[in-house]
Amino acid sequence: MRTLRLTRPALKWSKEEPVATVSRVLATDAALALIAKLKAKHGALMFHQSGGCCDGSSPMCYPEGELITGDSDVRLGEIGGCPFYMSAAQFEYWQHTQLIIDAIPGRGGMFSLEGPEGLRFLTRSRLFTDEEQADLDAERT
Repeated sequence: MRTLRLTRPALKWSKEEPVATVSRVLATDAALALIAKLKAKHGALMFHQSGGCCDGSSPMCYPEGELITGDSDVRLGEIGGCPFYMSAAQFEYWQHTQLIIDAIPGRGGMFSLEGPEGLRFLTRSRLFTDEEQADLDAERT
């Protein structure tokens, strides 16, 4: 499994002003509440951004370890204490965006744990600012 170090501690201290870090993946309060509910039912969880096909491109929630990650996966960070992965090929297209995972009414992916809850995880995104992208690029090297 390929793990890129993509985030720094919350604050980087210097003699000047502290610099806040940017995360590649975040979760809304609604998503965090659903994650907590699923963790209470299923234990430790993991996420993988699906690459398409039957469920489109959506965040899929699994019991931790159920989906085997490897060299072709990138760990983007954590949401609600759960690791979040994406394929390296898909990351090439999404590397300039921050993923914001939300939970909305509807049916989740057929293999994702939230299906019976009447909610589904949804990926929203925004482009990183030039400054944020430069910080992230510097951390990859």
